[in-house]
Amino acid sequence: MKPTGTDPRILSLAAEVAKSPEQNVPVILLKLKEIINNTPVGSSELKKIKQDIYCYDLIQYCLLVLGQDCSRIQGGWTTISQLTQILSHCCVGLDPGEDAEEFYKELLPSAAENFLILERRLQTCFINAAKGEEKDEILHFFQIVTDSLFWLLGGHVQLIQNVLQSDHFLHLLQTDNVQIGSIVMTLLQNILQINSGDLLRIEGKTLHSILDEVIFKILSTPSPVIRSTSTKLLLLMAESHQEILILLRLSACYKGLRNLLNKQETGTEFSQELTQLISLLSPQIYQEVEDQKLHQAACLIQACWKGFQTRKRIKKLPSAVIALQRSFRSKRTKTQLKLNRQKEEEHLRLQLQLQRQRAMRLSRELRLSMLEIVHPGQLEKYNREMEEKSALIIQKYWRGYRERKKFYQQRPSLMEYKAAVTLQRAVLKFLAKCRKRKKQLAPWQRLQELTDARRVELKQQVDDYIRRHSGSQISGVASRELHAQAQEQLQHYFMGRTLEERAQQHREALMAQISTNIEQLMKAPSLKEAEGKEPELFLSRSRPVAAKAKQAHLTTLKHIQAPWWKKLGEEPGDEIDVPKDELSIELGTLFIGGTKPP
Repeated sequence: MKPTGTDPRILSLAAEVAKSPEQNVPVILLKLKEIINNTPVGSSELKKIKQDIYCYDLIQYCLLVLGQDCSRIQGGWTTISQLTQILSHCCVGLDPGEDAEEFYKELLPSAAENFLILERRLQTCFINAAKGEEKDEILHFFQIVTDSLFWLLGGHVQLIQNVLQSDHFLHLLQTDNVQIGSIVMTLLQNILQINSGDLLRIEGKTLHSILDEVIFKILSTPSPVIRSTSTKLLLLMAESHQEILILLRLSACYKGLRNLLNKQETGTEFSQELTQLISLLSPQIYQEVEDQKLHQAACLIQACWKGFQTRKRIKKLPSAVIALQRSFRSKRTKTQLKLNRQKEEEHLRLQLQLQRQRAMRLSRELRLSMLEIVHPGQLEKYNREMEEKSALIIQKYWRGYRERKKFYQQRPSLMEYKAAVTLQRAVLKFLAKCRKRKKQLAPWQRLQELTDARRVELKQQVDDYIRRHSGSQISGVASRELHAQAQEQLQHYFMGRTLEERAQQHREALMAQISTNIEQLMKAPSLKEAEGKEPELFLSRSRPVAAKAKQAHLTTLKHIQAPWWKKLGEEPGDEIDVPKDELSIELGTLFIGGTKPP
């Protein structure tokens, strides 16, 4: 979108560029220099002109011209050097508006790269030039392009990293020519003075290459100008970044650098900078730098920790204030309640005192009224009766107090007496069971010995029985067959008895289940009185059995929870005797069916 209120000079220039042939475009673009120079520096009018130039793509035309071959451009290097000045001045202080991303990410890096390419071409032309005048002219153009690049980098610092990482810049830095090398080293020094932080953001390989080239120029270049610039540049790098100083001090690539610098000539223009650089590379200075670095790291850690603690306290401050307010309000409420309670107690005490005073006054008035009614002759008798009644009341209260005091004093002994009685009862019951068991086993333990006459009598009875029931004589085969038949019948009897026992157990279980179901059904409410899910409780045949099991289980628990002295003398096989009232209290809620509670 073209801006409104465009300068007519920019409009006519853009129209002329659009209509003119390609070879005349560079000369036409030179008119921008006159327009920029005639506008006051820093004014809003200049910013508007730069914005118009960008909106009508005149800056893009300048970039396209810079990318062309110099021999095809009218005016040659003079036109190109002036176009670099125009391009750098137009890009610095320009507000691209909506096209900011394209301007900062594409146009500016492309312009910086074109400037470096132009410097490479000028370097080649300078080396190939034969005449001295021609070299001076090319060197002048090289200086103009370098100044334009520095102006562009000063306005857009983010381009410094792109320039330092460029291969074209590294090739320019590695030149052996004294004049070009001096200009490039000065450019690098000025760049690092603007923003030295970008030096650490470039790749390590590129950084090593730059350091190697600077150190090479210090040690090997005969020109004092380049050596001075290189020394100042290396000193600036070491002082600005401790990482570079540590690299120069510890890296194996730069081992012996301090000794080589000590061998350099003294008394030159850059001897002071050289002395400072040597002192920086000394172990003492390095130790100071390390200590300073550790101090800064400690300060940073302390600052982070203190900041964290402060933020934590600030974050907890609202909750602490809320807790303090809650505690204060709670304490105030408790104090208020205590004061109210004291006031109520004081008021009650006063009320009781007033009631006692009223009662005493009424009693005295009643006594006076009675004295007025009673005959004077019976006054003594009345006083005696009142004294006797008062004495009886006093004696009654005193005896009650005395008996209660005795009871509380004798209460531990009474509890001990009851416990002893319970223990004696349990022990006596246990001893009675032991005596009963001994009586049951006594006939088997005390068999009477047989006498000779009794033995003869018993033998005579056995002989008579055998004589009366003499057995028939059978053969051995018949005896074995009879024995086999007896064994078979015995086996059949045992098998049948096992099945009969299982069937009997099953019948007993069914009878128990039936009796339980009948009992539950008898106690169940009628269908009219049933509510909720009570009828569903009788759909499953296992629920009554489960209820019976729960009842038995809880009965056992009731017995287990009983005191130990109640279970003295009981045997494992004895039945548990639990009162039915306690069972109804504990197990009342477990019945599946039953009468409906009132």
